[in-house]
Amino acid sequence: MHRRGSNVTLFPRSFFPAATLRLSFAAACLAGTALVSPALAQDGGGQLPPINVDASRLYGGIVGASTAVITAEDIARSPNQTIQEILATIPGVQLTNLYGAVNGTGSVVDLRGFGAFASSNTLFLINGRRLNEADLQGVDLSTIPIQSIERIEVTRGNSGAVLYGDNAIGGVINIITKTGIGIGKPIAMRTEAGVGSFNQRLGNVSASVNAGPWSSAVFGNAISSDGYRVNNALRQTNGVGEVRYSTPDFSAFLNLSADNQSLGLPGGRATSEFGTGINRLATDPRGAATPFDRGEKQGKNATAGFTKSLWDGAELIVDGGVRDKQQQGSFPGGLPLSPFNARYVDSSLQTWSITPRLSIKNPFFGLRSNILTGIDYYDAAYSSNRSRYAGDAPIHVYNLKQQTLAGYWQQTIGLLPSTDFSYGGRLQNTKLQARDKLDMSAPNWFGDPQASPLNTDETNHALHVGLEHRLNENFAVFARAAQAFRTPNVDERIGSGPFFAPGTFNLKTQTSHDVEAGIRIHGGPLDIQSSYYDMRLKNEIQFNPALFYNINLDPTHRYGSETSATLRASDTVRLRGGFAYTRAVFSEGQFAGNDVPLVSRVTAYGGVSWDVWQRYLVFDATVRYWGARRMDNDQRNFQPLIPANATVDLKLSGEVDRFFWSFSVNNLFDVLTYDYAIASASTYGSFNAYPLPGRTYMLKAGVTF
Repeated sequence: MHRRGSNVTLFPRSFFPAATLRLSFAAACLAGTALVSPALAQDGGGQLPPINVDASRLYGGIVGASTAVITAEDIARSPNQTIQEILATIPGVQLTNLYGAVNGTGSVVDLRGFGAFASSNTLFLINGRRLNEADLQGVDLSTIPIQSIERIEVTRGNSGAVLYGDNAIGGVINIITKTGIGIGKPIAMRTEAGVGSFNQRLGNVSASVNAGPWSSAVFGNAISSDGYRVNNALRQTNGVGEVRYSTPDFSAFLNLSADNQSLGLPGGRATSEFGTGINRLATDPRGAATPFDRGEKQGKNATAGFTKSLWDGAELIVDGGVRDKQQQGSFPGGLPLSPFNARYVDSSLQTWSITPRLSIKNPFFGLRSNILTGIDYYDAAYSSNRSRYAGDAPIHVYNLKQQTLAGYWQQTIGLLPSTDFSYGGRLQNTKLQARDKLDMSAPNWFGDPQASPLNTDETNHALHVGLEHRLNENFAVFARAAQAFRTPNVDERIGSGPFFAPGTFNLKTQTSHDVEAGIRIHGGPLDIQSSYYDMRLKNEIQFNPALFYNINLDPTHRYGSETSATLRASDTVRLRGGFAYTRAVFSEGQFAGNDVPLVSRVTAYGGVSWDVWQRYLVFDATVRYWGARRMDNDQRNFQPLIPANATVDLKLSGEVDRFFWSFSVNNLFDVLTYDYAIASASTYGSFNAYPLPGRTYMLKAGVTF
């Protein structure tokens, strides 16, 4: 997906034809401060049952960190249709949307201003287990059935690196799913169907069964949409099921999930189309620059584990799993078609893991104490065949093997009844072997050079120290400091540039140092949280448009503040809002003082929830604002800005007996926006933008049994 400008080739850095597809891309604070609407509303017609709290290492929060929770009730009431849009209601979270944002596919969540590389600097977990993998694709949240989510825990800043390691530079987002435990009846079922704009059709089903110590839960989704743009159709199915055995001192589970996705990739709309000079962004925003590009993805996952009480206050938690992901990307390019521009990618990534840990909640020298310590082992094998067209012999076969072994310790101590202190550390060893097999006899080989082999063995560490002091029942202060790291992923090492620039496997590990301080206020119906943070990074990994591959940057600097508030105005009306100021700048080198692209300095959010008539009629509204941001590839900061904008979303919903319904209008005022664009490095005003739809509708109805 590319465009030839007047004197520059415009490649979105994460969407090179030769790269593996990246198709994906507050309630109460865990410390006791409400951050989004309280869980008072309906759940959309019968939520399936509670969660297993042992699944989350973050349960109870990281002392000193800015942490928020989105509950199942918040998700059910939200007018927004995707997990990414719901996450954007948390201050400090920004979005970048691609491909018309169909069902959130290609929407990237950015914590604390990492722009084009947000997906590699935000760590996603499901039930406390890593979702980020060794490639550049990022986590595709659209493959998680939204009705399967019990809550989402968001911990901003890099302190989560102690417990989870790599990718937690900007923060950690932990998605906790429902299980069949505690529903109170042997069998429960829920089914829902919906229709919406651009011929969107969706359906989801869920069921749970309980029998003695045994329980199970199954969730499934299917969606199809023609998409906002030409060559933008989405076809997707995904499901997850779990079986659990639970007794007072022992529990075990088996979780299986799978997803299948097909998506058209329409490319950007040029402000000055090569060869014609036509402004396609203005004249034809729904058109396709690449009418034949497509991406396919298939995923299968299995996780199993157990929790065993060793003594009063101590538990051994062991789980392991395997994830298998297959991806195919066909990029014949824009018209006229040419084998010089064509790429076909067929990649597979398989990751095995085992993560035993020990939780000890016993007094420590007479003080309250909570210790979490464990070992993480991950083994990833990546293979990618790169040819010009499907069916051709591959020109390149990239094979990378990566093993990580880490040990960690984190302890929280109650120094006083009103004061908690935590500290922790992680030591992680990463071994990587990378090879490029080049076949110069393959069809349409145009002189591609072979990347040099690489064998590395390095050890990195992460540290955290945090403090929270409750001055009284209404006011608390917190602070923390942390150090974290991010190792390059396989696509960044491959480089993914054009044939004449294969890049280099050998990139340095990115490191960050982060400090933060804030306050929490709880006064009757009002809850407020506010914090300020400062982060310094070395060897940040980004794409260099002049070299056509990834490099380590000169030092960068991120700082800002985040504030959220909720107010229960009455028994039936809840108000909520948030504001964030985010700066991401180059602190040294040729771009010193310039803004990092794709980061808005100001973002804000507001919402209201109104129980108009008990559960029969409920009204929810949200407004989201994001400030202007620099375009991707504009490190020089000389191109025009992506404009600031705001959207208003509304939802009416209700429930009668076992039946429930909802009607949503997103982008009420039909604002035509884009929040991603990639600029020419030399020609002012020349860029490719990825337009988003205007006003859209969604009608849903369902029933519970």
